[in-house]
Amino acid sequence: MPRSLQRMSFPRPQGRRARRAPGWALILPVLACTVTSGGGAAAADIYRSVGPDGVISFTNRKKPEGGRLVARDPGRSARTPSFPRDTSPERYTRYDAYIREAATLYQIPVELVRSVIHVESDFNPHAVSRANACGLMQLIPETAERMMVTDVFDPRENIFGGTRYLRVLANLFNGDLELTLAAYNAGEGAVLRYGGIPPYRETQEYVARVLAYYRKYRGE
Repeated sequence: MPRSLQRMSFPRPQGRRARRAPGWALILPVLACTVTSGGGAAAADIYRSVGPDGVISFTNRKKPEGGRLVARDPGRSARTPSFPRDTSPERYTRYDAYIREAATLYQIPVELVRSVIHVESDFNPHAVSRANACGLMQLIPETAERMMVTDVFDPRENIFGGTRYLRVLANLFNGDLELTLAAYNAGEGAVLRYGGIPPYRETQEYVARVLAYYRKYRGE
């Protein structure tokens, strides 16, 4: 890596009164996150339910028995309209409501979602990379389909899809923050293949940049 990074993880909290880790380490539970293909977008109605074993699950399917609606699709007409590319400071707060909504739903820190958006697109909802990654959180077509995003340029859909993907990766890598970010950049296959952060300069620098913004947004 370009420089060493403090090891961070999302360990499963023990009990209801689990305390927050010191410094900028995170305590984030590993959740059950139901991701189905087709039939809806990331901005569709999403339900939360708790199974007999206490595992929290999310689904966009018809309300499960005992499930509680936690995010409702406001309809395309109610969503934020497309914005032309701008360099105004307001772009850094324009999507705060969507970020908070998605972060709360998937239990990912707001500051982390914001940091990923900052590095991925600099808060440009129309950004398109050479790899055809699109929107605020730079979703490639395959990831957008997996996360049920139908319009990658819709800010709310993109943020929900990207945050959902962070949750899927956090679950896959047992909450390890560095591996979660590395997989977001290089793909989970690369992280699994190398058993850690891949030896790609782009990925190593990406992890470092996101963590730097994360510290900044947390005021550290």
